[in-house]
Amino acid sequence: MKKLHYFVIAILFTTISCEDYLVQENPNRLESETFFADEASLEIYTNGLIRSFAPAINTFIDGDNYSDTHFWQGQYAYFTDSYSPSEASNWGTGNWSQLRSINYYLDNMREANAEPEILDHYEGVGRFFRAMFYFEKIQTFGAVPWYGTSIDVNDTESLFKDRDNREFIASKILEDLDYAVTHCLTSPKYRARASYIHRYVALALKARFTLYEGTMRRYHELDPSTDEPWTADESEMYLRECIAACEALMQSGVYSLYDNPSKRASQYREMFTHEDGAGAYTNAFIWARDYDLDLLVTYAINNQFVNSQHANRAYTRQFVNTYLMRDGTPFTSKYSDYNSVDFSTETIDRDYRLAQTIRTPGFTRDNGTTQWAPDVTFARTGYHAIKFLTDESEKDTHVSAIATDVPIMRYAEILLAYAEAKAELGEMTEDVWNLTIKPLRERAGVTSIYPVQADPYMVEYFQGKVTDPFILEVRRERGIELTMEGYRYDDIIRWRQGELFTRQRMGIWVPAIETPLDFDENGKPETIVTTNSSLISTLNILQIDEASEAGHKLSEGTKGNILPSTAIQHTWRDYKYVRPVPTTAIQENTGLSQNPGWE
Repeated sequence: MKKLHYFVIAILFTTISCEDYLVQENPNRLESETFFADEASLEIYTNGLIRSFAPAINTFIDGDNYSDTHFWQGQYAYFTDSYSPSEASNWGTGNWSQLRSINYYLDNMREANAEPEILDHYEGVGRFFRAMFYFEKIQTFGAVPWYGTSIDVNDTESLFKDRDNREFIASKILEDLDYAVTHCLTSPKYRARASYIHRYVALALKARFTLYEGTMRRYHELDPSTDEPWTADESEMYLRECIAACEALMQSGVYSLYDNPSKRASQYREMFTHEDGAGAYTNAFIWARDYDLDLLVTYAINNQFVNSQHANRAYTRQFVNTYLMRDGTPFTSKYSDYNSVDFSTETIDRDYRLAQTIRTPGFTRDNGTTQWAPDVTFARTGYHAIKFLTDESEKDTHVSAIATDVPIMRYAEILLAYAEAKAELGEMTEDVWNLTIKPLRERAGVTSIYPVQADPYMVEYFQGKVTDPFILEVRRERGIELTMEGYRYDDIIRWRQGELFTRQRMGIWVPAIETPLDFDENGKPETIVTTNSSLISTLNILQIDEASEAGHKLSEGTKGNILPSTAIQHTWRDYKYVRPVPTTAIQENTGLSQNPGWE
């Protein structure tokens, strides 16, 4: 049955993608009373929505590339003053066709012959996806047009209307999510392999959305879509909704953190490399993308972590510094010169998640038979990511089929959302801490210490704009736990910390140039940093100064922290908290207004 459903889904949504958005013909080429006949037809259609909306793994690993925690080899045009609305995207036919599919479904799905609670459930599923669609849209553009039903081809007033107020859109998202939370069922068939939409998935999306909107209103005095004050002070309302959604999930007894004390040095990364994560982590994965070798639903992710032609996904020293010591104290309080601590020393006795996120001395693959040092030809900062990299190096080619499941929503996110909402409202008690941050840290082998004062490094990291110790510790934990899962860029946006996007990235400490270096401590040097552009070597080469067009340098000349791509200049402007409506969209619909600063 699973194979049949995927076959039907593939036909259905291939057809959808070829049509004009909003006014296209019936997306499955069948009249509603013919297709929406029973519960099975509703299941097939909504499974198609799942395949359409469930993010692919590249969406996760690429999502953090341009954030403050990562260095990306090359220039990101959005962070330059030359970027303009003529280069903008995400408003074309393909970007709105999903909404047409959802609204068509919601307009017709009650023609199916099914019990009322089944119809309510499947309406909730449709409204979940509409909320998900619009959540992404307001994160991108702020204000957008709201369409709650299919649009007739002759309805030019609706088709060519201006954008609706962002606050109105947010209220409609919340309305859809509340319906889904109320009516979506929790029967085992809907929770199988964390692959379908049910009440707990709706609660998780509600928690994510309301946290985003509540903190967006808290840290942005002006609506970025209008450059004017919000029409209502709803920050606390959204944060209270977040808390309620999290509590419903936490008190359900369905989900928990997976923690085996004997496996704390490996259990974090295993969630992202397990061959059957959707089956093994049903208590931790609320919603997952279920890949399958037999169904040929696979990807070739390893190549993205080892092939130097990608030259990306390197972490920054600034972020790596946030990982605690396993005794619960900050790494930055242990060493007064923390940025110049050598690579081997800085990885000792740290939060176990660090060695499960980047290559550290002793990192092996192939059942421990091969050792892998950080490769500066790939990760220019020296902090080489491994989070989704599987153990078998034979699968490192660009065509290797890998089918490890990808968590879209994890229980850990719920604990972090609850902790953040509580901290933002000044309600972080020791009881709340012990329910949320403490178990996350203990699972990583870190002693939990209830903070009594702000960590100076974290205050500095967030530009001195936040001094509350609880908010800072939640941000530390969120950054570490959810790294490379596509959250960080949006977190920086909602926290109004845009300047962090353009901060000079910093890498590992290099004690000397022109000297072979042994980063994996196996007695065999594998790296050299040089100014000689003609150097030919079997070692991994990082060229600095005049030898590099990108301007890679060391902070102290012939030694120091790697400073990648110093020749590439990025700038931040506050109007970039929302993206511009594309020029082509405004040309096609002259009724559309542009976001402030992008005119």
